[in-house]
Amino acid sequence: REAQQTVANLQSLFETLSPREQAVMKLVAAGLMNKQVAAELGLAEITVKIYRGHAMKKMRARSLADLIRMTETLGVRTNRPEQTQV
Repeated sequence: REAQQTVANLQSLFETLSPREQAVMKLVAAGLMNKQVAAELGLAEITVKIYRGHAMKKMRARSLADLIRMTETLGVRTNRPEQTQV
């Protein structure tokens, strides 16, 4: 029951994120660096940092590890996109 409550709380926090914050959070949790997330979403790196900060604040994550644990608990973590060779 306690685990269900934790998941419900995390889900309600996740739903407060904008679609862009959710996308950034998923890609960061998949292991991408800010620069890679920016390229993936067509944003500037500083914009990714802002969205990432907003997501961490709204999710009440104290660290990146917390944020990653939350995405795993919620089951919203995306797989790391394939690296492209240039």
